[in-house]
Amino acid sequence: MTANYHKHVLELKKPSGTSRGVLLTKETWFIVLKKDGKTGIGECGILRGLSIDDRDDYEEKLKWTCENIHLGVAELWNQLIEFPSIQFGIETAFKSLEGKTPFELFPSAFKKGEKSIPINGLVWMGTSEEMKVQIEEKIEAGFNCIKLKIGAIDFDKEVELLAYIRSHFTPEMMEIRVDANGGFTANEALSKLEILSGYQIHSIEQPIQIKQYDTMAELAKHSKIPIALDEELIGVFSAEEKEDLLSKIQPQFIIVKPSLVGGFRGSMQWIEIAEKLNIGWWITSALESNIGLNAIAQWTYCLKSEMPQGLGTGSLYTNNFESPLVVREGALWYDPEIAWEVPDWAKIKSR
Repeated sequence: MTANYHKHVLELKKPSGTSRGVLLTKETWFIVLKKDGKTGIGECGILRGLSIDDRDDYEEKLKWTCENIHLGVAELWNQLIEFPSIQFGIETAFKSLEGKTPFELFPSAFKKGEKSIPINGLVWMGTSEEMKVQIEEKIEAGFNCIKLKIGAIDFDKEVELLAYIRSHFTPEMMEIRVDANGGFTANEALSKLEILSGYQIHSIEQPIQIKQYDTMAELAKHSKIPIALDEELIGVFSAEEKEDLLSKIQPQFIIVKPSLVGGFRGSMQWIEIAEKLNIGWWITSALESNIGLNAIAQWTYCLKSEMPQGLGTGSLYTNNFESPLVVREGALWYDPEIAWEVPDWAKIKSR
């Protein structure tokens, strides 16, 4: 078996705002395996300033991984514990190599185009006018669950947007999730959550910055809006640490991003612990290209969750790879009639 890696810089169609700043590009790497005339491909994507493996030695570790591919997926996963995005890339590359085609990792009714995955429509931060346009676009596109990034513009303006949605749609018609990305201070969080609760919010992701465990536990206990942990999961490696964290905070939900928490194996550790503690969960992509999104979507479908997932990010880029992944009426579908656009460096042969 041989292995190499390639860098690809994804370019967003328009600036996308979060409370940590505005995204213009997204770096990602691909591990390509070749064996016996077959090819496997896995995506290793980091989010600058967020991923725990956003480190100076990242490419050095990718090179090491390719040079030691003979160790196999299980041993590599163990040795890459501090590089969760490479863990995900290795898992998906080996799965890809084993599949009937490089893009069939988890055969299912979803992969056949027979079933879909319900997803939330993502509304990025911007001016209130820009966000209102996004909301209207998601509603027109048939979404009945939308997720708003909040915490960057004036809070009163954000509340006005929620009021606008609720003036037209009841909670039964439209589920609203909000993501603060740690944008509230510990002192103001509970009072802001009290205001937001008047708009029947499904949940709020990461209302305050990470590692304020006592404060987050108090919010989870007293907030009228269910608390979902997101960034809080990043950089927590062992199963014991994961259980300690969830036991202490007792959130209502966790949001699992395979590229940020150790691929499928790391994600399943979080899910199993959450279920043991009666904590809900859903899966979200981390702005991967369609290659990584495809792997996450196929795996997610096999988990049989009925909640809307966060998998609607494939259309964000100008230079993504064309794929069978399509969003229709608030759901992600795999259309087998649509061919994959394969980058030249992958040279994936049909099988």
